[in-house]
Amino acid sequence: MEAFSDGVFAIAITLLVLEIHVPEPGIGESLGHELLAQWPSYAAFVISFFTIGIIWINHHAMVRRLRVTDHSILVWNLLLLMTVSALPFTTALMATYLKESDGESLAAAVYAGSFLLMGVVFAGMNRHILFERVDFLDERLDEPIRRLTLKRGVAGVLPYAIATAVAPISPYLTLAICAAVAVFYASPAASAPDVRAAGPPA
Repeated sequence: MEAFSDGVFAIAITLLVLEIHVPEPGIGESLGHELLAQWPSYAAFVISFFTIGIIWINHHAMVRRLRVTDHSILVWNLLLLMTVSALPFTTALMATYLKESDGESLAAAVYAGSFLLMGVVFAGMNRHILFERVDFLDERLDEPIRRLTLKRGVAGVLPYAIATAVAPISPYLTLAICAAVAVFYASPAASAPDVRAAGPPA
């Protein structure tokens, strides 16, 4: 399961860069201008890259708790991978429509909503493992630790919910919130003393 998941994460994170295009020579403005004009693609790429990378790290932490899996865990894992594999599309959508005068709010809502959905599914899988499949854990975790682990992940869903909600007001604010979440979870401040208890960027 872990090897298959790593493959999906690797493909999804690699596909992100395909939306950054090389400007055609001799068409339009100077190369520097054309490169700068693609800043929404760069911003969306960096945010999505770090978000996928962080969820990959936390996926490893979650899976390492397990000594065995069953059908239900595999189904939860497939649902999580489905949300991850959709991120290259939502990233391209955000990058394409951010500076447009029509559709930018919907694109921003879809972008933040895809992160929100990923976080909800991650939290659901984490809860299933920590409380419904306690006997599958490699080593015993006391209930307070399991509750704290789940609480950290569920609490992280809130910023993405806010980012989705404010999309009709300002797509740029949506992008900024998603960026702030990625920066926070990539920083040492987000690291738990025990990596197995770390929450997702959700």
